[in-house]
Parts: sequence; C-alpha cells; structure tokens
Amino acid sequence: MAASASIIPSNPTATAKFRTTSTAATTPLSPPSVLKFPSISPNYPSTKPLISHSALPHFQHKPLSAVSPPNASTTPPPAATASTFHGVCYVVGDNIDTDQIIPAEYLTLVPSNPEEYKKLGSYALIGLPSSYQTRFVEPGQFKSNYSIVIGGDNFGCGSSREHAPVALGAAGVAAVVAESYARIFFRNSVATGEIYPLESEGRLCEECRTGDVVTIEVADNKLINHTTGKEYKLKPIGDAGPVIEAGGIFAYARKTGMIPA
Repeated sequence: MAASASIIPSNPTATAKFRTTSTAATTPLSPPSVLKFPSISPNYPSTKPLISHSALPHFQHKPLSAVSPPNASTTPPPAATASTFHGVCYVVGDNIDTDQIIPAEYLTLVPSNPEEYKKLGSYALIGLPSSYQTRFVEPGQFKSNYSIVIGGDNFGCGSSREHAPVALGAAGVAAVVAESYARIFFRNSVATGEIYPLESEGRLCEECRTGDVVTIEVADNKLINHTTGKEYKLKPIGDAGPVIEAGGIFAYARKTGMIPA
C-alpha cells in the first residue's frame, strides 16, 4: 500500500455555498485568506494520518471524537492546523485539467460506494500525456506511491467535476501544492475534505522533481525538500484548514452546529 501525506493552498477566487438549518441565507466559501465562519472554538482534530491505510472512502469519515490524537489540544483556534505531511512528491506542469486528473469515462464511478471510490484512485492522473513517463498509479494498483502532488499554474482547470479531488484523495494524496488553482477545483477540494490545496510562493514545479522526498508543515506554511535540502514558503491555508480537517464542508457544518449532527 502506498504512503500518503497532506497539505493546503489558497485560491484567490475559490467560492462555494452551503445552507444553515435556520435560514435560507448562504455563507460563501472563499479562499483561506477571507473565509469567515462563526466565532466558535470547537475541536478540530486532524483526520489525515501521515500514512493513509483507511479502507473507508473520504466521504465516510469516522466521527471526529473517534480519531482525536490522545495528546491533542482541546481548543485550538479555528484557523489553526497542526498537520505535518511527509512523503514522496509527483511533479506536473501548468494547466493540468480535470480530464487529465480523472477522464470523463470514469465519472460513472460513485465515490460514496467504497469499492468504486477505491477504483477512482487507480485512475488518478491517468489522463496525463505520454510525456509523463512515470505513472502516477502503477497498473493494477489502487494507491499511488506519491502522496504529494506539486503543480504549476492553473491546476485543476477544465470541467467542474467533483471526482477530480476525490480521485486524488482515493489514490492516497494528502495535498497538492500548486502555483495557482482553478476556482472550482479549489472549492471542491475544500468542500469534500479530500486533499489540502496549498499554494506556493513560487514555481515549485521547477524546483522539485518527481521522486523527491518532501515534508509539508502546514502550521509554519513551508515545504521542505529533503532530497535537495531546500525550504520553500507556502501561502497560509487560513480558515479553509478546519473545514478540510473536519472532513469537508458538511462535516464542518455539523461539527459547528450549523446543521443538525
């Protein structure tokens, strides 16, 4: 089974909406720098292990109370995250669209079905052109050997298919670090809680190589490339962090009392 890790970026244009239980008003889900949620300080234990061996689809997160670290702080600030992810990275270039992440022919797979969720992972990034000689997921495997994806500009452009971040999460990806994101891909990543979409300060896709061993320290907003010995600054994930840690927007809404648990 392949190792996995995670991260988080911010997209200046990402937006999403969800309903509260008592009113028809909606709350926009904006990039991390401007996200606004009620001033509640619930627990936000991470549901993302450094090595992911869970057979459950990410749409079926375990209850947060069942996965809380034994020594975790009980009242971290809402925007805080103590997640650290370590793994091998897979590097792609600019304009990686959703058809390259998960081709349309596989959209009939239903993520809420555990077996079909598993299959989605086997097809992650299968649409990349032949110039990518290293396969992201080896034939016959459901998990990738690469738990962190590093991309360039406009990652996740193209159609709005929610299957794109889901396929990456099913393959064991914990985080994507890109120079920038397509708005809908960023929103879907946060809403599903599948991966951390983190933004880099520069073009890490030109600094890192597929196979490099990296660590992402979300709290310190940095990526460390252990293969080259270099460190890189990441943009803060902001208030999107707790939403992803909770397992997505609906899990976060239930946790904070916005909708019935």
